[in-house]
Amino acid sequence: MDDPDLPLGVIFDHWPQVASVFLGYGMACVGCPIAPFHSVFDACHDYGLDEASFRAALADAATKTP
Repeated sequence: MDDPDLPLGVIFDHWPQVASVFLGYGMACVGCPIAPFHSVFDACHDYGLDEASFRAALADAATKTP
């Protein structure tokens, strides 16, 4: 998940439990038709989020069982 170019669609496929992080931040990335083409960087930029903090929340969620 640390690959900066990894598309959100791949992230949701491999770590479905991280969807709750996106939803918790009020992001519409889950189910978005652009998700296969956007990265975490893109999403954070679009929503004005600190990427490092957001990635930390994703990493934490990814360790939990879906």
